[in-house]
Amino acid sequence: MEVSAYFQYILALMFVLALILIIAYGAKKLGLMARVTTGSAKTQDKRLNIVEILPVDARRKLMIIRRDDVEHLIMLGLDQDIVIEQNIQRGFHKTTGYMSNKIGNRTENS
Repeated sequence: MEVSAYFQYILALMFVLALILIIAYGAKKLGLMARVTTGSAKTQDKRLNIVEILPVDARRKLMIIRRDDVEHLIMLGLDQDIVIEQNIQRGFHKTTGYMSNKIGNRTENS
């Protein structure tokens, strides 16, 4: 192969990568991409948290979300999402003897 063929391959690769970046930037600006947040020092200020996600089967998941001190149980599916139970007050767990605090953290109830 000649050097010009390698040069064409490199240019084609750069062109495809540039197109991918342009499409991703456009999708982000139009709001088509899901916003991903990472954990930071401001996690205490957030009002909405995902407490737990439990897969029911290949197509459905149960999710508990917390808004302020109220939890909601939601079933997520491919076609529809259903609120199963709402306005669940955060409280003391009888089986563990702990009160749920944040994801993965427990505090003893005294």
